[in-house]
Amino acid sequence: MTNSLWNTLSDLKKHQWVDLTHEFGPDTPRFASFNPAKFETIFTHKDGFFVKQYTFAGQYGTHLDPPVHFAEGGRYIDELELQELVLPLVVIDLSEKVKENDDYVLTVDDILEWEKKYGKIPEGSFVAFRSDWSKRWPDQDKLLNLDKNGDEHYPGWSIDALKFLYETRKIAANGHETFDTDAPIEQKTTGFQGEYYVLKEDHYQIEVMTNLDKVPPTGAIIFSIVPKAQKAPGFPVRSFAILP
Repeated sequence: MTNSLWNTLSDLKKHQWVDLTHEFGPDTPRFASFNPAKFETIFTHKDGFFVKQYTFAGQYGTHLDPPVHFAEGGRYIDELELQELVLPLVVIDLSEKVKENDDYVLTVDDILEWEKKYGKIPEGSFVAFRSDWSKRWPDQDKLLNLDKNGDEHYPGWSIDALKFLYETRKIAANGHETFDTDAPIEQKTTGFQGEYYVLKEDHYQIEVMTNLDKVPPTGAIIFSIVPKAQKAPGFPVRSFAILP
């Protein structure tokens, strides 16, 4: 008897799979306010089995932010439905603009320009902002990109672009390669308004992504596998894409 799901899986394994997740540890980059992770060996093979104990902030490495991270009363990670974690993947590549301007902010015009080439962004998709900022990994200084005054400089989303994507295109989630949704240059005046908007509208986002340069603008599928930690307002995630 033919099992159609198993056949589908067999077909999928013939495609290229791309890991969108950084490996992380005690010495890897992190959001400036977090302590370094601790990986401690508590049992060795001499004890009969090998076990480590891990201590890190939930928003460490490539991670998933559920609504409650910013929106009081919002959903935790364990309340996200499984089907929400598998979505069509759209990649908007603005890496050339970011090369010219570390503080570049993705705009509605950027989205419309993308759509002229690739068609309308589909409802229910995951939209990723490719900036190639992840190529600075694992250098903490290059990722934070501090100026002489100690201010950070890296790209982000405009609030208008996020509202357009969620309210007009009806996307399901978004992601980026930097530590924040909002560019630090805008945080000075408007704080984390972009991230707050996404999460208070009951969506999730994935931060500190990598390998978006290996994914086409449209046609891939993103899977985001995250531990079901009880009442977690954020957790490291293993995101990957299957290419068309």
